[in-house]
Amino acid sequence: MEETGITPDFDPKTMRSSKPGLKRLLLTTTVLFSFLSGLPFLWKSVEIHRSQLPFHDIDTLSDQIKSPPLRFPCSFHAVFVGFQTTHPGQLRSEIQNGINQLTRGSSQQCGSCNVSVSVTVQNPDEHCSEALGTDHGMCSYRCGVIKRDVFDDESLDDVFGGCDGESGGKMYSVVVVNKEKGDGGDEVRAVVGKRRHAWIVGSGLEERYGEVVGRVSEVFVKVFMNGGREVDSIQGEFMPVGSDGKLVLSFSLLNSNPRDWIYDWDFQRIDEALLAPVTKALAPIANISVESQVLYHTPKSSFSSWDEKLQSYIFRTSDLPFFVNSNEWHLDTSAGASGRSKILQFVVYIPSGKECPLHLQLPNGEISKTNGFISPMWGGVIVWNPEKCDKDSESPSRNMISPQDLEQIVEVFLGQFRQLFGFKSEATYTSELGSYKILPSERGFTEWELDVLSRKHTCFNLHSCATTLGSLSRLVQSLPRMIIKDEIGEQVKYSLKAAKLAQSNASLGGYSSSASSSREARSLAENAFFHPSIMSVSYFSYEHCFAVYSPFFLPVTGHVLLAALREWKRYKQEKAKYLTWLTRKKTA
Repeated sequence: MEETGITPDFDPKTMRSSKPGLKRLLLTTTVLFSFLSGLPFLWKSVEIHRSQLPFHDIDTLSDQIKSPPLRFPCSFHAVFVGFQTTHPGQLRSEIQNGINQLTRGSSQQCGSCNVSVSVTVQNPDEHCSEALGTDHGMCSYRCGVIKRDVFDDESLDDVFGGCDGESGGKMYSVVVVNKEKGDGGDEVRAVVGKRRHAWIVGSGLEERYGEVVGRVSEVFVKVFMNGGREVDSIQGEFMPVGSDGKLVLSFSLLNSNPRDWIYDWDFQRIDEALLAPVTKALAPIANISVESQVLYHTPKSSFSSWDEKLQSYIFRTSDLPFFVNSNEWHLDTSAGASGRSKILQFVVYIPSGKECPLHLQLPNGEISKTNGFISPMWGGVIVWNPEKCDKDSESPSRNMISPQDLEQIVEVFLGQFRQLFGFKSEATYTSELGSYKILPSERGFTEWELDVLSRKHTCFNLHSCATTLGSLSRLVQSLPRMIIKDEIGEQVKYSLKAAKLAQSNASLGGYSSSASSSREARSLAENAFFHPSIMSVSYFSYEHCFAVYSPFFLPVTGHVLLAALREWKRYKQEKAKYLTWLTRKKTA
């Protein structure tokens, strides 16, 4: 009997008469999609927060620092008083050539001056002719104001006060006064004031035309531009200012042996009278704080010897590396210095009765006038001997250092402070053409010295800022799973903003503002690079994360995926059998 619904040539291996079900396929795909839907939650759980850093702006800043050097506008004005036949245009050309020769090789360095020279010649009849520079502005010399008699720094400041260039650069002046012959002989007196003025006074200067031009050029370049110091005598990285722009001046009074005598000081009075003007003058360059302390039982490490000829104990320059006793001198106790702040130690050492008086002997055999020495990047030491080195009784006497002695000590410290910044402590500058007397300032630094510090410090800060931000940029891009907090991104953006402001102020001649902005830019860049969130977290690559999580999820996910693929393959095969049967049935 023939079976209904089945064709005679029905093959169960290649055909099926019923439609395949979707239940098994739906179950396996549901399990698969449940695993796949958990992947975004897994990715979110291992996601890290990365603030977007302006990598392009960082690269642009680095290129700007490396390519054309940052130069400051400087206006030089030379006034020749009492010159009869000298032409101002010729003088200006020769002074410009002298400046170019002296700045050859250093004119393209960062912090150099973009020079504009102006010359005024005032003849004995007080008639003037002038040749102005390209950046002199509307302020010109008022003819007949400067006479041949004695004048000072303040009078020149009244004459040239406010005479800055159109671009805002500082104006430096040199006045050459040709006195009548027989009036003071042939002596030439050259003085550099504490403002931005210098004067050369002498008789017969018109006959010594070439020498006068050379000295004027020398004052402009070696004094006003270089600060009276050798070129690059102190590099920016050795500037005694912390990377955060802070500087702590720590003054310590050391009583070597309090069993002999005990000395104290009224430091607050000296701080307010002598040190406050210095810290205020250096405010654009560094945020300076001052502190003091008195220590006891602080012997030195080196030995001293008695000198019969000098009738004192002496220590030599070869003993200076061993003078500071780091084991007994507990100087690094500053509460104001933290992080990357710089501390300069200034120590007054009072010797014990067994080595009093104690003097420093120089290599030439003479006794040091200051009886002190400096240690670069550390500070300075002064040995102060009491008036009487003999003890009156067994009990130690308590004394106060007199205000006069304390003022002398602070003056020596200010000289050491100047040396740490690369300036000379002497009040004279000597060159091949002659010597110049430098008038000291009550603020420790003259205005033209502060200009030099501002220019050099601005360049170093900007270079350091660009280097730090560039290192941070390369570090962040090399570690894609590095956590970058929003605070770091804000610090980087503000650092770039301050760096651009410093560049703008420098091009406009704002010395103090450019130094202050560059200091802020460097400090923010350092804060971003050394942020605690960067230093305290370990960073892992994507390969590491895969190696950690794959043992937990890969085996199960693999089995589910294989089951889904196998079920899909089975369903396609069964459906193909069903379609084959339908086709055979229609044909039959």
